[in-house]
Order: sequence, then C-alpha cells, then structure tokens
Amino acid sequence: MNRMSDLIKEREQQNLEISLERARKDIHDFMDGGVAVSHALNTDKTLYEMLDRTYQNPVDFYETFDEQLRNRLSSYIPVNNQLLRIGIYTNNPTIVSGGNYHVIDQEVKNSDWYRLWNESGDPVMVAAYRAAEVNNRTSTVPYLSVIEEMDYFDTFDKYYKLLRIDIDLSKIYDVIVREQEYLDLYLVNEKNEIIMSAESGYQREVTDAYPLFQLSGKPKEKDVHTVSIGTARYVKGWKLVGITQGTRVTKAMLDMQISIGVLAAVITLFTSVFIYIMLRSYNYRVKRLSRHMQKVTNEKFDLIWIDEGRDEIGGLIQNFNMMTARINSLINNVYKLEIQKKSLEMERVRAELNFLQSQMNPHFLFNTLNAILVVCTKYDYSEVTDIIKSLSKLLRRLLSWKEDLVTLEEEILFTDMYLKIEKFRFRDKFEYRFDIDENVMHYKIPKMSIQPLVENACKHGIQAVDEAGIITVSATLIEGRLRIAVSDNGKGIEPGKLREMILAVRSENVSGNSIGIRNVYRRLELYYDDLVRFDIASQPNEGTEVSFEIPIKQLNQQEGMDEEE
Repeated sequence: MNRMSDLIKEREQQNLEISLERARKDIHDFMDGGVAVSHALNTDKTLYEMLDRTYQNPVDFYETFDEQLRNRLSSYIPVNNQLLRIGIYTNNPTIVSGGNYHVIDQEVKNSDWYRLWNESGDPVMVAAYRAAEVNNRTSTVPYLSVIEEMDYFDTFDKYYKLLRIDIDLSKIYDVIVREQEYLDLYLVNEKNEIIMSAESGYQREVTDAYPLFQLSGKPKEKDVHTVSIGTARYVKGWKLVGITQGTRVTKAMLDMQISIGVLAAVITLFTSVFIYIMLRSYNYRVKRLSRHMQKVTNEKFDLIWIDEGRDEIGGLIQNFNMMTARINSLINNVYKLEIQKKSLEMERVRAELNFLQSQMNPHFLFNTLNAILVVCTKYDYSEVTDIIKSLSKLLRRLLSWKEDLVTLEEEILFTDMYLKIEKFRFRDKFEYRFDIDENVMHYKIPKMSIQPLVENACKHGIQAVDEAGIITVSATLIEGRLRIAVSDNGKGIEPGKLREMILAVRSENVSGNSIGIRNVYRRLELYYDDLVRFDIASQPNEGTEVSFEIPIKQLNQQEGMDEEE
C-alpha cells in the first residue's frame, strides 16, 4: 500500500505539471498569436498610406474605406479565433470613427488602456484593463489587449497611429476551467493582479481594480505551482499560478485503499474456502483409511476405491492398497500351493509322454519316407525319388533348425528344396531362378524369411494364370542395405486390393490371405524395429514383387553378438 501510495502521488504530480504546462502553452499561444497579427499589420504599407492620407470630406474617406480598409483588419480574425476585435487609433482628424478605425479623442486618452500604454514605454505590450462594453457603455468588462505603435515606415509618420488587438478572454477562461480537475489556475500579471480565474470568470462585476493574488488566506496544506507565461518582453512578469486542492490525490488514494481492501477480502475468502476444502478432503480420506485398517484386523483385505490425491495422505492410501493387495496375493498363493504340488507329478508324467511322442512321430514319418524311397528306387521312379529326398531334407531341416537366425546361404538352400517340390507339383507350369550376390551369403537373417514369400508367389501369382511363369529370388547390397526380393510374372494385384493387403500386413489382425507375408513382416519388425523397409509392388497382369531391406550395420551387430556368445 505504501508503494502504491508513492506511485499515485508521483503520477498525480506529473499530471499536475502536465496540466499547468498545457494551460501555460495555450495562454501563451493566444497572446503570441495576437502579437504576430500585430506585427503583420504593422508592416502593411498600404494600411500606412491609407491612414496617413488627409481626406477632403467623409465621402472621400468612405470611398477609400470601401475600397481598401473595410476588410483589411477583420480578415485576420477567422484565422486567429482567439482574437475578439482589432482596432487602429490615429490622430488623423479626417478619418470618421467607427468599426475598426478610431480617432484619438479625449475619451480615448482618458481610457485605462491608453494610460497603461503611455506609462509602459515598450514598443509592444500586453495590457489587462477594464473598459466600457461595446454595446453597453454603462457597464465595464475586463479586456486583455496587445498594443503596439505603428511606426515601421518612417515615410508615413504624418499622423500618430496606435494598434490595439483584443484577445477573447472566454478562450482563456475555457482553458482555466478545462484544467480545474487538476488545479485551480490564476492568470496573474506583472502587478500581481488576478486577471483571470475559474472563480471570477471573464465577465466580472464592476470594480475599480483587479484583485491581488494573495496566499495568506489559503490553507497551508495547499500545494502552489507557479510558471511564467513566457520569456518575451511583452509578457515579462506574467505568470500562471496553480493551486492543488488535494481532491484527486485523496480520491485516488481512497480508490486504491478500497481496491486493496477488496483484494484482501477476496484472498482471505479464497484461502478460507481452500483450507476448508483441503481439511475436509484430509478428514474424509483419513476416516476411510481408518475404517479399512480396522477391516484388515478382521481379515478383510478390501482396497480403498477413492481418488488418492497427490499429497501425503494420498501416498499413504496408495501404499495401504499395495500392502493389502500383496497380503491378499500371498494368502492366495499359500492356498494354491498345495493344489499345485498335487498336480505337479501329473504334469511331469504328461511332459514325459509328450516328449516320447514328439520323438516317435518324426521317427515314424522318416521311416515311412525311407520305405517309399526304397520302392521308388527299386522301380526306377527317378523324379519321385528326387522329390522324396528333397521332402526328407526339408523336414529334417525344419526339425533341426533351433536357431532363430540363419545365414542367407542356409535360407536359400531351404527355399531351393521347397521350390523343387513345387516344381514337381506344377511340372512345366513355372520356372525359378536365384540371383544372389556371393558377398551377402554369410549374413544372418531370421529363418523362414524367404520361403513364405516364395510360397505366396506360387499360390497366388503363378497358379492363377494359364501361361508359364517364372519366380525370381534376388539378394544384393544397395547403399549399405541388404535387399532381398521375391518376384513373379503372375496375374498381379489390383490397386484397391493391394492397399488392403498392405494394411492387413501391417495390422494386428492375423486373418485373411496374407498370413505368410504378415508373419515375415512381423518377425522382421521384431528383430529390427522400424529400421527395416518392407514393400509390396504389383501391377495387374504384370506380376508382383515383395521385398525387404535390412541395414548392414544391424546385420554386423548380430554377427558380433553371435561371436561373443
């Protein structure tokens, strides 16, 4: 609050200074504008010539007035709206007084403004005085005028000429009233007389003199600011006095105190509500925890199903739930242990039977194949003999393949045995070939990575066309990656079905006609994450190519791990 009070006082002080300077500048501009018009008329040679001429009669003057003098002075007033009127006074007796031109007679010489001019001795002066109203000679009103002798041209000095420009005091009054929210302003002349203020106004009652500006009657606490109107000689001693009433600062301080009070009340209310809610939450959760702990003593291990929270109570409830669940699990395990022990012997016997059966079934199968092979050899069925040999090797390889990773050479040999069997089935339906780079044969890849792709090409690519087909298996190094591709010249795949196949391969659903391809993609993804590139390219009636690429550095890392093992 102290800091806010200092800021408010500093801000209001700046506002007062700005207000005082703004009013001073506007009043100075009013006076300076009158002096500028006075100088402009003082250098009007034609005006001098007309005023220095001796007219034969009033008619002669009126003709000159209509031609040269009528609007010569009044044309400055619309441009300078702070000017009330402009008058020229001369001792040329042939001029007819009226309008803006007057003869210096005894009435003029007895006037306050003329007396002030004679007493001044300055070439230009700003005078504040009282004079009779233009439309009502019985009452007097305050005037503020710029007075200057017209003596610029020496050649036109036949008659004495005096220029008086009256400034509109209502403009100055408006400025003083405008700033009344900040300051009580007083326009004071060089004699310390109050020329204008918001209290007196510019239409004062009849009085003999302007009141003097005195601070003796003002309260002590009022802050007084004084600034000179300007530095020019004609406003020397003129000043603008501003007195603060303290109402703005008091109001601002009161508003600040009310705002801080409201803020303090809101904060107090908010914190009270927050503390109430927090304590209520604590009380509710502690009671629930206490009831469940009592249940534990009665061998009831129920969990506390509430929002635990992130504070200490919430941590305690969370640990209680973990402890209860663990105790309940341990008790259940003890009960299940006896049942597991009783079934353990049965499971052991079943395992032995399964082991014997797993040995007996391949043994029986190979004995059967050997018997068929003997018969085929006896009767010289050479083709059948080769196929049975390939089938026997293939089955033995499947049963003996324990490793998950095999060399590319082993995978190619396995695929070759499979293709020989398919070739026997389809006869001249298709041919196959291998395009393998010898430098990649030693790299290890997941087993059964090529055979399912070849099987898919035989089943869905070649078998579906009448013409002879060809299946190509290729393996090569491309830009640091091992690329393996299986292609056929079968019927191909429609674009819509191709999109469905690609989505099916990458989805978790194992149903459909792309199980083999999906299994290959899944195994590659498990081994190499997103580093493997898997692609299916196909055009209707032109064939299909399924390919995948594995970074060489991943294959080298696998070889390094195998060597360490």
